[in-house]
Amino acid sequence: MRVIICGAGQVGWQLARYLSKEGNDVTVIDNQASLVARATDSLDVAGLTGFASHPDILREAGAEDAEMIIAATYSDEVNMVICQIAHSVFRVPRKIARLRSQSYLDVIYSDLYQRDHLPIDVVISPEQEVARAAIQQLSAPSSFEVESFLDHEITMLGLKIDSDCPVIKTPLRQLTELFPTLASYVAAIRRDGRLFVPKAEDQIYEGDQIYVFTKTTDISRTLQVFGKSNLRQERVLIIGGGSIGVRVASLLEQQEDRVRCRIIERDRDKAEIAADALERTVVLHGDGLDLDILQEANIAATNAVLCVTDDDKTNLLASVRAKSAGAEMSIALINDTSLSSLMKTLDVDAFLNPRATTVSSILRHIRHGRVRAAYALGDTEAEVMELQTLANSTIAGQTLEEIDFPDGARVVAVRKGKSVFRPTSELRLEDGDIVVVLAMSDAVQIVEAMFQVGVDFF
Repeated sequence: MRVIICGAGQVGWQLARYLSKEGNDVTVIDNQASLVARATDSLDVAGLTGFASHPDILREAGAEDAEMIIAATYSDEVNMVICQIAHSVFRVPRKIARLRSQSYLDVIYSDLYQRDHLPIDVVISPEQEVARAAIQQLSAPSSFEVESFLDHEITMLGLKIDSDCPVIKTPLRQLTELFPTLASYVAAIRRDGRLFVPKAEDQIYEGDQIYVFTKTTDISRTLQVFGKSNLRQERVLIIGGGSIGVRVASLLEQQEDRVRCRIIERDRDKAEIAADALERTVVLHGDGLDLDILQEANIAATNAVLCVTDDDKTNLLASVRAKSAGAEMSIALINDTSLSSLMKTLDVDAFLNPRATTVSSILRHIRHGRVRAAYALGDTEAEVMELQTLANSTIAGQTLEEIDFPDGARVVAVRKGKSVFRPTSELRLEDGDIVVVLAMSDAVQIVEAMFQVGVDFF
């Protein structure tokens, strides 16, 4: 597949890395030569320096033969123009745009992106994706990563194994015997910095990071099995009153459980905008690193602090300051994933990665076959996919034991009709079943091909 990626920033570079590794013909465009050089020097991609909204630049990049264009520059308006030109001049079949401004995302303007107006097939909002991830993280505070699948029926929890975990050194096959009514499944383990798919005889050790899939209704029990608590978040403090902070506060206000939420924002204009946009949230003007303003926000009684300013280092320092002042847990927004290694040293409980959430959102729109959703783990080390079984696919009618899945892939859940099943060797895949699979990066294409009966973008 020939893909043009406009914008070689963090998201563009990560997408280029992922797509080129899968053998796609990728060209990256950016008006900063240094960013283009970084992409071409480190990845197997072509690069072009120039403004991606200019037709001659798109033509030079091969837009006439491109199957997809991804507009991920820093400007919403440039991304829109790129998609318009790609459609009107070059007839590119698939156009994806990253839009940040909430004004462009309001549901009342959804008709704007039809082919007769602005022909954008898929609109991705990093702010909305990060806010959604933050809400999920707050729902399972003892997890370092949370994501839901099968319309929220299945939840993936990233858990760090501590010394008090009751199932340390227990073979994974025995977990089913010990907890027969618990619908949970350990699908991946990160040990000494390496992520791998475990076998049934593998054990869990202190210091491991595991990815466990469970029915959403069983989250509390699953956390208990692995020595974690699931305390309800009643008081949340958000440091940073920009679009992400306001979005999270708005979502918290909409929840049935009453959550007391406060925002600290150092910019007066942003603080006033946030206060006008929210109903029950208290907005304080001040510096989130200032102990006095933290005490005014009643930090000692706060269950969780969410640091979402536009500066990674500020988010880390604010997380440390908030916990030292009495907050129970802290979550930091980090764009630079190399800083995530400081989490343990600084005692930061979890982090949100806008790049990963945005890449995951785009992945499900560039997959072949019947892929309903996709989520990237870590530095795109692995991918979790929802795949639909079709009657004429090679795996239809076979049991999981009969299907020759690659070593780096594991089925973690299957939905038949309205019922969700834990994977067992005798479980048979039939037409219409939705299968959740965790696959290491080198196994993704193999798994995709097993469910594919033809190339279908949707």
